[in-house]
Amino acid sequence: MNQHEKLNYVELAAKDLNATKTFFSAVFGWEFTDYGPEYSAFSNQGLDGGFYQADACSRTDNGSALLVFYSEHLEATYNKVVDHCGQIIKPIFEFPGGFRFYFIEPSGNEFAVWTERRA
Repeated sequence: MNQHEKLNYVELAAKDLNATKTFFSAVFGWEFTDYGPEYSAFSNQGLDGGFYQADACSRTDNGSALLVFYSEHLEATYNKVVDHCGQIIKPIFEFPGGFRFYFIEPSGNEFAVWTERRA
């Protein structure tokens, strides 16, 4: 449901749109709807959005926002990221709200995953 003046959609660049779609489908179970060869949308993932073909990428070291996933099983999600060619850039660590790790997906975008406590 759309809500007035609330975040509604996010768009991210993808150097390799097919590799990015394959990664998010395998790791997080996402489904995509293609709108031509250079744009693919996802929905029902907490925040709807899409990836567009471009050479840029979102990284916190260049000031981009960090999108953070939640996981009930942090280590299992970590292993899926690694198994599907995600690059871990900050292994699991504790922070005041729980535990998290940071990764780069195949097109170079940075994400994080967190949980309240480790199993």
